[in-house]
Amino acid sequence: MTKNEIHRLSLKERGVSTLGGRKVWFDPDVLRLNYDGRGDYLGEFSGGDQILVILKSGEYYMTSYDAGNHYEDNILRIEKFRKGVVWTAALNDADQGYPYLKRFTFEPTTRKQRFLGENEQSTLIALTDAPGARFEVKFGGSDEFREPMIIDAREFIAIKSVKAKGKRISNYSIESITEIEPAEVPQDEITEVEGDDPVQDVEPVEPELSDDEVRDEILGQQRLFDD
Repeated sequence: MTKNEIHRLSLKERGVSTLGGRKVWFDPDVLRLNYDGRGDYLGEFSGGDQILVILKSGEYYMTSYDAGNHYEDNILRIEKFRKGVVWTAALNDADQGYPYLKRFTFEPTTRKQRFLGENEQSTLIALTDAPGARFEVKFGGSDEFREPMIIDAREFIAIKSVKAKGKRISNYSIESITEIEPAEVPQDEITEVEGDDPVQDVEPVEPELSDDEVRDEILGQQRLFDD
């Protein structure tokens, strides 16, 4: 670093670690994370990576990958957050009384946010991150005679905000909406929304430290690495 005599090295600012990530699992039995291979593997995390939690209530939020986190028992999906991934949701809109379809990306937030609209009576029919998401719509009531309709989500609606209502699926009476085998989408046509959207209500995620690094931080000194 220098040929001069060094009296002391003090830690001024800690950046994100460039070392290998930490593998994380979610144990649905105790609703906690762990690093020991118990439960569902969520992936390898490092630095500011976050966990996306989607609830059956139609809410979502994000957390750090700290093993001390505790989660609710109404989780629909929990995974490593992938910025820019497009999701498709079919939902019953309580305000209008009809089913809608929407495509959106989850925005970073540590506070619970609804992705089905503000009305808590709105319910989720199906949620998928398949790029070629498709749904079969069967009609009922006075429209039961109509042939089922196949909806290709990419052709049906453009990508909107997570807070957008979406597009009404049909004016006819609907008996059921079922997700079916997605269409094949070439890799170069898979849409991932990019951009530097501001993070909402997100506290910095501290990187995991070893015992030696913790001790060095307490002493106000920075370790020197040769590797």
